[in-house]
Amino acid sequence: MKILLDTNIILDIALERREFFENSKDLMFTINRLNISTFVSATTVTDIYYILKKSKGHEITLSFLKNLFDFVDILGVNKETIWKALNSELTDFEDAVQNECAVHNEIDTIITRNIADFKKSKLKILSPSDFILQNN
Repeated sequence: MKILLDTNIILDIALERREFFENSKDLMFTINRLNISTFVSATTVTDIYYILKKSKGHEITLSFLKNLFDFVDILGVNKETIWKALNSELTDFEDAVQNECAVHNEIDTIITRNIADFKKSKLKILSPSDFILQNN
């Protein structure tokens, strides 16, 4: 199994978003326990850096990202990925890029809090809690 984590999952942890932090943390423990190949898109990395730097600063943001990459791999985004995302049925461009990146790299599942944004995806889309329930 290979999964792609949506940007919001990583930001929930990085920003310790009160209502989502525990669930996203439990998701990470489940992924680690099951030794699942886990990915984020390159665009997710830049989005995380931009958003996290505003509240935590450059050094803490770099440290967080370096720690993240100890167990999450980064998938490249190229012209083909962007082109397919631009022509995707998904209406949110960022989500379309992540979806096409997952398709291109034969990812099985995307984990997100925004399942509705991926409803036209042909991939398996799960919330963190659904993924945890299915894998405990």
